[in-house]
Amino acid sequence: MTENDLLYTLALQHVPNIGDITAKKLISHCGSAEAILKEKKQNLLKIDGIGTTILGHLFEVIHLKEAESEIEFINRNQIKVSYFEDKNYPEKLKHCIDGPILLFETGQINLKKQRIISIVGARKITTSGIVFCEDLIEQLAIYNPVIVSGFAYGTDITAHKSALKHNLQTVGCLAHGLNQIYPKVHKKYMGEVEKNGGFFTDFWSSDHFDRNNFLKRNRVIAGLSEATIVIESAEKGGSLVTADIASSYNRDVFAVPGRTTDSQSVGCNNLIKQQKAHMLSTPLDVPYILNWQLEEDKKPVIQKQLFVELDSTEKIIYNYLKDKNKQQLDHIAISCNLPIFKVASILLTMELKGVIRPLPGKLFEVI
Repeated sequence: MTENDLLYTLALQHVPNIGDITAKKLISHCGSAEAILKEKKQNLLKIDGIGTTILGHLFEVIHLKEAESEIEFINRNQIKVSYFEDKNYPEKLKHCIDGPILLFETGQINLKKQRIISIVGARKITTSGIVFCEDLIEQLAIYNPVIVSGFAYGTDITAHKSALKHNLQTVGCLAHGLNQIYPKVHKKYMGEVEKNGGFFTDFWSSDHFDRNNFLKRNRVIAGLSEATIVIESAEKGGSLVTADIASSYNRDVFAVPGRTTDSQSVGCNNLIKQQKAHMLSTPLDVPYILNWQLEEDKKPVIQKQLFVELDSTEKIIYNYLKDKNKQQLDHIAISCNLPIFKVASILLTMELKGVIRPLPGKLFEVI
């Protein structure tokens, strides 16, 4: 977009009571942010859902002045800016009704034709949570996913550091402008992240740090990705908000189960119990459920064992497939009277045992 387009879009973004959904509605009707700010108020009031409260501050001069200051910051710091209708705007985020109209970026982020997952969880992550998160990313590294998180304490920074360790691109979504970093102790990781990924935010450099920003930031974390993984969570927390947002975007959600006595597992256990998330019992559940396919030269060689021991549930699925030949995951779950997330995990185990194989179209058959 031109600097003039950016000026007026920033000015529109600065107007109180006009969020991203309303801004997109106005842009769709008028054609551009500049056209909105130059339109007569009585004409804008004719738009469905647009009232005097929304337009109350629209024509104040301060918005253009503040936009000019922000452009100076953007140019001085070589910030990349993507408009929600631009080709360089993240594809998955385009499909989110409340996705930011402007996204500010630093680093070398490349999301084109990439597998993208978000990893979130407790800030006071447990030792077992750290181990699972690191093991998850290590085992997924062969699929070369982009790892998205919030660059906060605990689960977030664990995910970012593990991604860097395995040379995976990682993206931090910030709850503030690009003139600061929170927490400050994580500043030491910024350079490495920007070399192999970078940072996204829709906050300005003039935005004051506010904990409520984290909730707004979470929609970007969820919207960028095809799936959101919750490693640990208490009964309430920002990770559960991110999971709910991801679900509202029709994205897959995974949760790591824990003991019922562990406070940091309550949130995850509830997501699974309420069927809001797939149970993530092993890292390989992720590529299995998301139907990620490896290139031929990266596929592990799985040899069928001569004598394979199957548990009772595996035998039910095996006998069903042997009788019915090729079947889809949903049909297997319904016919065998088992939860779909459980069947997905069992099928992966059986595949690794060499007794079944996946086929295109999420079909499975006995070998």
